[in-house]
Amino acid sequence: MSDQTIYANLEQLGGATETPQHPDEAKLEAVQNPHPGTDYLVRFVCPEFTSLCPVTGQPDFAHIVIDYVPNDLLVESKSLKVFLTSFRNHGDFHEACTVGIGKRLVDLLDPKWLRIGGYWYPRGGIPIDVFWQTGDAPKGVWIPDQGVPGYRGRG
Repeated sequence: MSDQTIYANLEQLGGATETPQHPDEAKLEAVQNPHPGTDYLVRFVCPEFTSLCPVTGQPDFAHIVIDYVPNDLLVESKSLKVFLTSFRNHGDFHEACTVGIGKRLVDLLDPKWLRIGGYWYPRGGIPIDVFWQTGDAPKGVWIPDQGVPGYRGRG
């Protein structure tokens, strides 16, 4: 499979891309898995994720970790970055953002397995961590811990 074949239909890679004002407006793109039939883990880490509180409009911050075992498709990383950035002006609760990101990726990729961890920084003094996955991970795939410690304040 040549690079021309893999990347032929991508619209965002290699050029300027505006940040969508809402996650629904963001276009996630996929490319063919170069190793179909081989189970392996792909991890994306977004340590500076931001969204808005839907009630106050104040910014919320999270460390997002996405792990998936691909089937036929991989998410194109620039389109994922633009998608995640589109939450900066979007008001929604932590649970809606975290699970919504995971479900949007599942709809695009139909992976063998996906999990997402949203490690949210405190709002009102209480950190909220949100976890979602599609089921049991395939056997034989090395899946490391997400590596994000629980929130610890000054105590």
